[in-house]
Amino acid sequence: MRVLKFAWVMVAAGAALLGSGASLAQGMAVDDPLMAAAREAWRQRDRADLAALSERAQAEQHVLSSWVDYWALFSRLPSATTADVQAFYRRWPGSYVEDRLRNDWLLELGKRRDWSAFAVDYPRFRMDDDREVHCMAGLAEHALGQGPFKPSNEPFKARALAAWLAQREPTEACTLLGQTLSDGAKPVFGRQEHWAKLRSSVEANRLATFKRTANLTGRHQEAGLVRAFDDPTRFLLRQAKSQSRGELEQAAVALVRLAASDTDRTAQFMRQRWSAVLPPDLAQWVWSQLGRQAAQRLEPGAHAFFERALASGPLQPWGDDTWAWAVRSALRAHEGAGDWALVHRVLDAMPEAQRQADPAWPYWHAQAQYRTAPEGPAGDAARRAARAALQAQVQPLTFYGQLAAEDLGLTWRLPPTPAPLTAAERQAAAQNPGLSRALALIRLGLRSEGVREWTFSLRDIAAQGDRALRAAAQRACDAEVWDRCINTSERTRQDIDLAQRYPTPFRTQVTQHAQAAGLHPADPFGLIRQESRFILDARSGPGASGLMQVMPATAKWTAKKIGLRDYQPKQIHDADTNLQIGMGYLRHVLAAFDGALPLAAAAYNAGPGRPTRWREGVRMDAAAWAETVPFTETRDYVKKVLANATVYARLLGQPEAQLRQRLGQRIGPRPTGSPNPAESLP
Repeated sequence: MRVLKFAWVMVAAGAALLGSGASLAQGMAVDDPLMAAAREAWRQRDRADLAALSERAQAEQHVLSSWVDYWALFSRLPSATTADVQAFYRRWPGSYVEDRLRNDWLLELGKRRDWSAFAVDYPRFRMDDDREVHCMAGLAEHALGQGPFKPSNEPFKARALAAWLAQREPTEACTLLGQTLSDGAKPVFGRQEHWAKLRSSVEANRLATFKRTANLTGRHQEAGLVRAFDDPTRFLLRQAKSQSRGELEQAAVALVRLAASDTDRTAQFMRQRWSAVLPPDLAQWVWSQLGRQAAQRLEPGAHAFFERALASGPLQPWGDDTWAWAVRSALRAHEGAGDWALVHRVLDAMPEAQRQADPAWPYWHAQAQYRTAPEGPAGDAARRAARAALQAQVQPLTFYGQLAAEDLGLTWRLPPTPAPLTAAERQAAAQNPGLSRALALIRLGLRSEGVREWTFSLRDIAAQGDRALRAAAQRACDAEVWDRCINTSERTRQDIDLAQRYPTPFRTQVTQHAQAAGLHPADPFGLIRQESRFILDARSGPGASGLMQVMPATAKWTAKKIGLRDYQPKQIHDADTNLQIGMGYLRHVLAAFDGALPLAAAAYNAGPGRPTRWREGVRMDAAAWAETVPFTETRDYVKKVLANATVYARLLGQPEAQLRQRLGQRIGPRPTGSPNPAESLP
């Protein structure tokens, strides 16, 4: 059990991996003196030791010699020359560390303002996932006056603006990009671009970024914007009755800021004065942000704010989060019955790319189309189109894919077992140097480095097709590195190996402890797959541990409840103890929430108090309730645990298991007089 752990699990350094040692690192032992010395030198940033160890590792052809070489060069990168870096590239061509160092070197070149060298190296940056590098690319392109360094059909202004808007915190390069493109006789960024950045900063509550952007708007406007952000209520009460466009923008900022803490007061301000004073685009922004804030708090009037926003004038650009909460507010509207016309209207207006990026939106779009179809031939055609749209969503391994099939009354089946991997396919994966390095790193406790190395290697493997991915996944499965096994297998599209995607490690223990707790093994298997990916030594930032990610206080409470005598905290890392306590707690959570697995899963992830509050106010379809869970992590968690459990149920002897059996039909307030789970559970 974990309480909103936003960073995924880590493994304690030095922990032995569960599986065959020889296959992990081509014979390298867990106790590796060279790597132990290199890690210590890296921690100390001892350049001399790192240089010597790098030479030794290369001489010995150590499987991780590229990493020691990387640490050695990175430790002296500020003084490195282009020749040093190019020599490193030649030593490790096509590897993760080559691209990792290229990322670091591009950042160094940006600090040096060496845009010519930057322009040469940037096109070779394969990962290209660093926002600061993107802003540097904009600066380099502007300084050199040449076209894009990588193929692009977008004009320079659009690419530079996208990089600038993606900046979350005021980093040096992105701040400089905004300043540079806002200065000069012919600035690239003007009022419209500044306002887009200000809006996104207000919505994300990023004060530092907001202030840096306000600095670009001129001294008078900057002062007003900062006052509006810092003390919105005072600003609104002191505003004069006639305003310029700039002053109205300041008022809109104040209203959106106030909505983050007090939707009722903000709505009152809007109705009494500002809705009539603000121009349509600003009024629409304020109403939409009122709706977003109210929807995230599950307030009953949230959908009405979105209706006001849509009625305020021509549709303006909304952020992805705002669109999503507009749909969710409509699902909860009318005391849980849903405002299906609003669902339909919002999803029709949602940008197509966003609507197709999340399987939730095609599903709810089809539902809304079906439910709002009129009587008569036109309605019949609309309902047929809706059913066809749902049919297109059917997928047996996902929450909405399973739900779509069951809504249509279809008998869905798990994917068939693909043809076995050949010896040649297995051999290719076994000889892949990137996978070997990744497994070696994980074996040494360097999990984050190992995961990055593995993920980078999959770029080339994926280009070879599903069977190559399956072979890579199988290598991880054989080594019992279950997170890489599952995640790699999930990348296949046609060849779907359920033994890889839904493995059952610790099957005997899971089954025994599930039966003792009165649970079907499918439910804890579905939960463990999401919690720890079957990594025995998994640990979260807040301190949750083991297969079932149990928090220390929860473990102590549960051990006492289930009669586990002489329990000691260190026992939580033992598989049997962890499973016994985790399932004991899950049983208590299920009982506290009347057997409702969606509520129990939410409580397991976010603590019992939050789903106790989230169920109040309305009685609604259980799938819609899951979609409107306010916390992104918990919302995703609930849907995945239930879909996982349904698949596991079919794999474990229930071939006709349905998602709705676990999801239930409706979720609503707890019965009057029933115990409050938040008061009885840790």
